[in-house]
Amino acid sequence: MKYLCLVHCDEAVFRTIPPDELRALNEESMAYDRELERSGHFIAAEALASVKSAKVVQVRNGKRSHVDGPYAEAREQLGGFILVEARDLNAAIQIAGRIPMARYGAIEVRPIENMEIMENPEGNAA
Repeated sequence: MKYLCLVHCDEAVFRTIPPDELRALNEESMAYDRELERSGHFIAAEALASVKSAKVVQVRNGKRSHVDGPYAEAREQLGGFILVEARDLNAAIQIAGRIPMARYGAIEVRPIENMEIMENPEGNAA
């Protein structure tokens, strides 16, 4: 089953980390991605640009609008993601617990919904 590990962090904290420590964290994160790849758990991972670049788009009554993001005002913001394959939620939690960024923020683990099953819960041909 696929799980999305959403990496939440406080950007202000990263502005206080010395450059050599930040470089080591990035190297450790990339090494963990390679470890997940070797073990067959890795699907994709990306870091996100600063929340200062975020836009929130909404459509209401057929009209689109956008405002500067992020979507929710919070101390921690979505900073990136890792999409993994794991046998169950417990295995996904174990994987998320080893993500280096967990030391500086929080990792939210969410199962990916299988839209085909949702559209056809009985498994019958459509």
